[in-house]
Amino acid sequence: MSFFESLIALLAAAVVLLQVSRRLAIPYPTMLAAAGVALALLPGAPAINLDPHMALPLFIAPVLVDAAFDFPVQAARRYWRPLFALAVLAVAVSAAAVAWLGVNMAGMPLYAALALGAIVAPPDAAAATAILSNVRMPRRSVTVLKGESLLNDATALLLFSAAVSMHNGAGVDAELVFHLGLAAPGGLLLGYLIARVFRRLAPLITGTLGGNIMEFVSCFGVWILAERLGFSPVLCLVAFAMTIARGAGLTTHPRVRIHTFAVWTSAVFLLNVLAFLLMGFQARTIVDAMEPQRLREAGLFALAVIGAVIAVRMFWVLAYNILARQFRWVSGGGATATFRQGILVGWCGMRGLVTLATAFALPASFPQRDLIVLTAFAVVLATLVVQGLTLAPLVRLLKLDGEDGATNELAAARAELSAAALTTLEGNPGPIADHWRQSFETRRAAALTGDDAELAEKRRLGLAALRRQRERLEELRAEQRVDGDSFLILQEELDFAEVALVGEAGQHIEEN
Repeated sequence: MSFFESLIALLAAAVVLLQVSRRLAIPYPTMLAAAGVALALLPGAPAINLDPHMALPLFIAPVLVDAAFDFPVQAARRYWRPLFALAVLAVAVSAAAVAWLGVNMAGMPLYAALALGAIVAPPDAAAATAILSNVRMPRRSVTVLKGESLLNDATALLLFSAAVSMHNGAGVDAELVFHLGLAAPGGLLLGYLIARVFRRLAPLITGTLGGNIMEFVSCFGVWILAERLGFSPVLCLVAFAMTIARGAGLTTHPRVRIHTFAVWTSAVFLLNVLAFLLMGFQARTIVDAMEPQRLREAGLFALAVIGAVIAVRMFWVLAYNILARQFRWVSGGGATATFRQGILVGWCGMRGLVTLATAFALPASFPQRDLIVLTAFAVVLATLVVQGLTLAPLVRLLKLDGEDGATNELAAARAELSAAALTTLEGNPGPIADHWRQSFETRRAAALTGDDAELAEKRRLGLAALRRQRERLEELRAEQRVDGDSFLILQEELDFAEVALVGEAGQHIEEN
């Protein structure tokens, strides 16, 4: 089969597997990773190779922008200490432990062992949150995990870049240290400046399909530009997306936002699906080329690396929490994680997209590349299966299920919003003002008292009216009293009215 035919076949298989994972309550990353191996072993399975230089920006850049856009700056400031402990220190410690194993067990050159450590060190919080999609966990833990996923990639890729530079003959000199030291602040500043320019140009194309294309062009373009200038592309994209997001809430039209979110959600999910499936095909090529004795040695080494990354993360998280409770400057004076929350965050160490893409990005001439890629694949598969299948039960065992604290916060926020809306109606008499005044008073009372019977009745009557409008719209089209364009416009208006009326109680697009 051609590459295009193979890709279509993989996507078709992915659709079936996603339905199976949903019905069996198996996390989709776990299902896809295991299925990728099984599909690769089938007789006649296509050989799908990835361009190493293309793998990183293709799979990582859109995921970073999507996650950074939704991550508030306030959360980064509030939790910067645990984020630094996980995203920088934990990655460095994990990379060092794996590098030690690489040198002493596999006989790798130090820089090759460091590259392996950088590849497998950063956990993928996206995999964890996907696995916990049906289980509510403490919001503090979720926030820290999401923030960690944005920043730990930068630490890992800086170590990875240093290892590749040493392989290319640069060695460890003052110039390399200078470039690495400049990569982080330079990336942040560049991302901020590009975002400022982008925000001035965005109104010219916002609300158009060209605007959606431009979002992806800017995403990949920022990565490429930062990489060419020697800055951290990860931090550059994070700063770029967070800067744009800060002013988007009040300036973006709701319809544009709904459409854009749908596009990005689908694109990011597609990249995740492809990455988890493709990694099985990459591993097959390596396994087929290995002698049986070499394969056994690689398996033992991979098991040692798997144990190291799990144990180091768990130890580090628990040790940090102990220090945070003992020393106020470690925690920043805020609430520290409980022992149970520490266990949960420590176990949320699934490796995923970043590990795969970075392993694929190794140059073909890199020492023991086959062993490094195979070990990275084994770490991803093992953590997704072992930790992925046990994470949700662990949440329930630790009695953390439902401790997200969102219900009260949402109720208070809704009451505040309704009160704010009521202030705009003061001094406005008449039936129209009374209609809106009653509507907002009902929402405010429901939020404060928890009694939403009146709000439910309003929703019931409104949905019935919208249903009749939809039926009548179909009749008008059948009578040829509205054409196709008018029908779509009116249908969209009814859709938005229903979304606003139903709120979070309505049907949501599921991840799989």
